[in-house]
Amino acid sequence: MPLAGLVDLVNGWGSTPRLEAGEQDWPYPPRQSLTGRLGLTEDAEPVTDEALIWTADRLHPVFATTSLPQRVRLVSQLLAETGVRPALLADNHVVRGIWQVDDQRLGLLAAAAVALRAHLVGQPADRLGVCAGRRCTDVYIDASPGAHRRFCSVRCQNRARVAAFRRRRASEAAAGA
Repeated sequence: MPLAGLVDLVNGWGSTPRLEAGEQDWPYPPRQSLTGRLGLTEDAEPVTDEALIWTADRLHPVFATTSLPQRVRLVSQLLAETGVRPALLADNHVVRGIWQVDDQRLGLLAAAAVALRAHLVGQPADRLGVCAGRRCTDVYIDASPGAHRRFCSVRCQNRARVAAFRRRRASEAAAGA
């Protein structure tokens, strides 16, 4: 499962980001575009709105914690809870590695947990985070070379810079008066 799809899932369907942004009464993003971003195939079992919300809410704490042991514990709990396990599938004399769960309703959460596990094993753990912008709790995955990302988007970063500039100007004006 692509991590960019997980970010879209958590930011678009998660209760915390929607509430903090004042978007809790807005319509949810189109499911069709999200399922493509999550790498779900056309023949996959349709995912309900409730399942998307529930999964997004379960994933947000993984991004929100700044503690590596807590992040590892949260992902490990998701893996255990879903019972996801590796398996093999033979298809036309080709063997493919797949992941299985007993309860198909946990398939999306299991796929997300497996993707996060792979990311945590292969990347520095501090590459996941929550936007530092005021009134924003959207999540991000830091792919920048310097690992200095603090905002979910350029829009939030610009808002923070403008606010800081205005505070400095007001402080300078007050000091000069």
